[in-house]
Amino acid sequence: MTFVAPSLAPARDQALTRDEVLRIRNDFPVLHQQVNGHPLNYLDSGATSQNPISVMEAEQEYYEQRNAAVHRGAHTLAFAATEVFEAARATVAAFVGAGENEIVWTSNATEGVNLVSYSFSNASLGLGGPAAARFALGAGDEIVVTEMEHHSNLIPWQQLALRTGATLRFIPVLADGTLDLTAAAEILNPRTRLLAVTHASNVVGTINPIDDLVALAHAVDALVFLDACQSAPHLALDLHALDVDFAVFSGHKMLGPTGIGVLYGKAELLAAMPPFLTGGSMITTVDMQTAEFLAPPQRFEAGTQRISQAIALAAAVDYLRHTGMERIRAREADLGRRLVEGVTAIHGVRLLGPGVGVERIGLAAVDVAGVHAHDVGQFLDEAGIAVRVGHHCAQPLHRKLGVTASTRASTYLYTTDDEVDQFLAVLAEVAPFFGVAR
Repeated sequence: MTFVAPSLAPARDQALTRDEVLRIRNDFPVLHQQVNGHPLNYLDSGATSQNPISVMEAEQEYYEQRNAAVHRGAHTLAFAATEVFEAARATVAAFVGAGENEIVWTSNATEGVNLVSYSFSNASLGLGGPAAARFALGAGDEIVVTEMEHHSNLIPWQQLALRTGATLRFIPVLADGTLDLTAAAEILNPRTRLLAVTHASNVVGTINPIDDLVALAHAVDALVFLDACQSAPHLALDLHALDVDFAVFSGHKMLGPTGIGVLYGKAELLAAMPPFLTGGSMITTVDMQTAEFLAPPQRFEAGTQRISQAIALAAAVDYLRHTGMERIRAREADLGRRLVEGVTAIHGVRLLGPGVGVERIGLAAVDVAGVHAHDVGQFLDEAGIAVRVGHHCAQPLHRKLGVTASTRASTYLYTTDDEVDQFLAVLAEVAPFFGVAR
């Protein structure tokens, strides 16, 4: 008989334990400070996450040991810088299930959306040759977005429609904060050239059924652009498996630094797209009248690159992979459930988005009846609680839900149950303090 020792390793989908979360917090110095006489309770990771020590050290090590221009110099330091820069690309590509030649560095996710939007514009002007004609838009073509999009995945497509004469259409959001898939099936049609959709809402926390939406879009030969800003930090992503054509996400929302974003594009699509930004070393040959461009991804990386930021983002990815994305997702599902159950139990507080029983990323946006969101935020800040207030760059969605602003608490892998409970306790005091409790 063979004795099999029980595994001490936690299951991949087992949520992080309380002790593990407490150990994780030791890696984040910024969390260990007082705000207004209270321990900082940081519930604004949906806007920007905090950086572990390893990320800050990676950026510092680059400047101390390897600082040089990449893809240009012929000296040892330049080779070393290029090596770690491209290694960072490989790390990020593997993290999201992509090829290295499918990852383009950008300054942020917004730039990534604009890069594709302006590449389509250039194709519509005839740039890029026959291969780029597949991206050309004009009158009669349709671009479909959802009412759930934040401005970065809406306005660039508005502008593309204005520049090309294409029509912008919208998949509605239902009252519970989910997409109307019945309407989506009717809206997506053979005139649709592109569907741009968020993976997870930064307001209502809804995780959209991307598989279903991709199937609907591809059935009519439309391309799919995925906004993964609120999913890449929280869910395990496999972009090849999702079969989306483009995707974007930001470094600063997933433990990395600001100033770095990622555009993913299927290799054959990037190879056919004309560049948006031009100049610098993104060329093969140049004369006084014309230029030939490098293959992707360098074709889309004009000018001096975000080298230290890319290296630091790779360190953030290493941290997330070591922790385990499935375990982070399970932990945040627990926190999201705790938030939803808590806020719905407070009289006079309305939760925006799906209620109890629907999986969401770890955030909850609320409207406190009779109190402006900025007053709610200030009241919470007095207790050391950092939340986001306002329209969260999603004015149309707020308007759809009947409010102009909301208060959003968003968690991450370093958030404790006690912090969520403190937020709920102080939130319950808001209406009585402002004299609007009924």
